[in-house]
Amino acid sequence: MPHLAQFDTPRGPARVDTDLPVGPPASLLVLGHGAGGSVDAPDLLALRDTACGAGVAVARITQPYRVAGRRAPAPAGHLDEAWTAVLTVLRSRHPDVPLLVGGRSSGARVACRTARTVGAVGVVALAFPLHPPGRPERSRADELATGLPTLVVNGDRDPFGVPVAGGPVEVVVRRGERHDLRRDPPGVAGAVLAWLRARRWAR
Repeated sequence: MPHLAQFDTPRGPARVDTDLPVGPPASLLVLGHGAGGSVDAPDLLALRDTACGAGVAVARITQPYRVAGRRAPAPAGHLDEAWTAVLTVLRSRHPDVPLLVGGRSSGARVACRTARTVGAVGVVALAFPLHPPGRPERSRADELATGLPTLVVNGDRDPFGVPVAGGPVEVVVRRGERHDLRRDPPGVAGAVLAWLRARRWAR
């Protein structure tokens, strides 16, 4: 059963669902949700189940604006501030394992922007929104340039675009998937698990 907790942040209360593996965790993976979505999105739940079964502690953070019942996302700075506050607490509770951050869409962007600040060793970006639909000139590729090992999993039919691999950024393109990655969540989770295991962040 997941452990549910509410954490105070400078932007209001955030909610954290934590699932622990059997035995000592190999790493801690912290995930954020999409702009108007929740931490119960199919790809996030599939990743939680798969990672937890492979020895990874998984925490899913619900941003304060969603806890308050709003669908419109808070400004980027507010998202980053709340996320960083929660990560500080989570890191203190799991100080001896590698920290991985990630999420889907907006949550992936927050994880990338703050990865260095929170002391992460890697990033998992599901459905990274490379640009607004129909606006490829407004690229967000620079947010992926954290210098950390990063896995991007996007669908080839995603209207938000698909990032290009390079340096420490690896990209897995799922055929037939759109932005919601709903066609094959276990396949998405399997791609992430293979990447985690290759770095000994999962068993």
